[in-house]
Amino acid sequence: MTFKAKLFQTAQKNKSLVCLGLDPDPQLMPKIGVFEFNKAIIDATSDLVCAYKPNLAFYEALGIDGLVALQKTVTHIAGKVPVIGDAKRGDIGNTAKAYAKALFDVFGFDAATVNPYMGFDTIEPFLSYKDKAVFVLCRTSNPGAADFQDLPCSSAKTGHAPQRLYKVVAEKAQEWNKADNVGLVVGATYPEELLEVRQLCPHMTLLIPGIGAQGGSLDLAVRHGADATGQGAIFASSRQILYASQGSDFDQAAREATDKMRQQINNILSNRSAG
Repeated sequence: MTFKAKLFQTAQKNKSLVCLGLDPDPQLMPKIGVFEFNKAIIDATSDLVCAYKPNLAFYEALGIDGLVALQKTVTHIAGKVPVIGDAKRGDIGNTAKAYAKALFDVFGFDAATVNPYMGFDTIEPFLSYKDKAVFVLCRTSNPGAADFQDLPCSSAKTGHAPQRLYKVVAEKAQEWNKADNVGLVVGATYPEELLEVRQLCPHMTLLIPGIGAQGGSLDLAVRHGADATGQGAIFASSRQILYASQGSDFDQAAREATDKMRQQINNILSNRSAG
């Protein structure tokens, strides 16, 4: 089964477009192991999310023990909910092939985030895994995104009229999406740009971070990011859910925070449809 099919099936079953970022921070976690923390969070929320998204940096920062915890986490999730490896890899040739193998064959992620700065060469090895998905960084949620992503570029589709770089990335990603396994990362912190990308790519899956701790509007993200069917978007939240409580009830608090976000998204979609 492809990533997109798994995502749709899980979203329908759980009535959810919530993607929970599993980003363990020992300074915020209760005094238990990373895998034990993740397992408790997963067991408490797996019926309320459409995907999980571990950010590899948090595990790499913990050394070998962190990578072991990551592998155990992905294995624990396997078969329940799609898992996106948030690695933002971007290299060429054999290095890109090795990154794809590590993320898809070794760790077993269903999808991965990829940086397209070096062009199609960085994406191609990932696309050879037809049942997996690649989320290409397009308009990211960070303040410094404008340094490059807003730069005017020529575009063949607009007769070489200047167009911002993130739109060119979106157009290229559509060209690469021959197996329907390419999506885009577009931050909720830039709602107007999110709307523009959705209009450019009406059928592509968007991974939308920046909700919660980064201050993105959930209402605008849902209204601008979901496709015409009310699907095609994954709304990611990490710290706001993971650390809803730092006490012994952390897993139950995470469940309540996840369900609250799930219901908010569904209400916004319902109101959008009615309107």
